[in-house]
Amino acid sequence: LNCGADAARADDTMSLKFIVAVWLMQMVPTPNPSIQCRDKYGHRFYHDVTGRLLCPVDYNWNDATVREVIRSYHPDYRVMSYSWPSFLYKDGQYNATNPTKGFLKGELLVKAVKHIFTSPSSAEEDPETLQPDASTETPSQVHLPKRRRTTGERRTQCDVAGLLQMKSVQPRALAYAAVQLHFALSSAGAWRIIDDNFDHNEFYHNIVDYLELPSSLDAAKDVENLLLWWNR
Repeated sequence: LNCGADAARADDTMSLKFIVAVWLMQMVPTPNPSIQCRDKYGHRFYHDVTGRLLCPVDYNWNDATVREVIRSYHPDYRVMSYSWPSFLYKDGQYNATNPTKGFLKGELLVKAVKHIFTSPSSAEEDPETLQPDASTETPSQVHLPKRRRTTGERRTQCDVAGLLQMKSVQPRALAYAAVQLHFALSSAGAWRIIDDNFDHNEFYHNIVDYLELPSSLDAAKDVENLLLWWNR
């Protein structure tokens, strides 16, 4: 089982390495220098686009001084797993007075979840289709988007969500996709749990804890609405 899980993770890592670069190159304006699909050298904080997405919301990536101290590993600006990266937020926007606004609704995260658990083609759908408030949805309406069958594909082929009998997006699926996306944006060429100061295992569990162990009734309601949004 462990071998199978490792192989599946490796497949997801390789697949996202390529497709995330494609998604980023579709941005307007087009990133310059270009983001390579096969070689991640120069990604992470060394490229403005990947750096902005990975930058913790505690720091202002628009500040040239901040960018420089992050890149130089200044001890006061360490990028650790307990700080949320900007890509977790819708439009990369963090609201300090309302920290949960847009959290875990980032466009790349939506694409990554679809790419991993439904199909690569479903990730090309407009993320805005998920935007309406899902708080009015009932549990019976929760579902994953249906997978599109490509030309020549066997009818017996099943997507990952089907194989896992996933009827809805669950907290650990979101955390897994966030970890894979974070790694895809990094400059590491091979999978590693700890990348410089960033611990992917801690990052995964921090997201799971946020979703599964809310700290208050208000936090639990925020999580409920978030999962409804994902599963409309």
